[in-house]
Amino acid sequence: MPFIKVYIHFVWSTKNRIPFLETPEIRKEMWKHIKENGEKKGIFIDFVNGYNDHCHCLVSLGNEQTISKVVQLIKGESAFWFNNQKLILDKFEWQNEYFAVSVSESVIEKVRNYIKNQELHHKTKSFQDEYQELIDKFGFQKFLDNK
Repeated sequence: MPFIKVYIHFVWSTKNRIPFLETPEIRKEMWKHIKENGEKKGIFIDFVNGYNDHCHCLVSLGNEQTISKVVQLIKGESAFWFNNQKLILDKFEWQNEYFAVSVSESVIEKVRNYIKNQELHHKTKSFQDEYQELIDKFGFQKFLDNK
């Protein structure tokens, strides 16, 4: 049996950054569902939280899990579930793109606290500013699709 501990910090936004998750009650339901659904699918979600237009999720990957499959399962199912709950009048969608960065064991608690404090964090900083900080901090490059 393999022993694996690989943490990934995922971040993704709602489609066009529309604040679908505008109330704390709606957000609480979404994060609770994502965590419960992860358990059912064998995805270890260490911590999940976010704000009205995005989600942060700290996941420990299993030995046969890939980043793309895990994020697909979480995002796709949660959007489907959310729409079936009729919590809002519009059709809920997540943006296709996402961030995924590895997290060292030595900073797990710091990342958990960062995710935990999203409400407070976004009283002074927009997701657009956070998005740009992530691009800069981790050296991501934006490429335009020439299709």
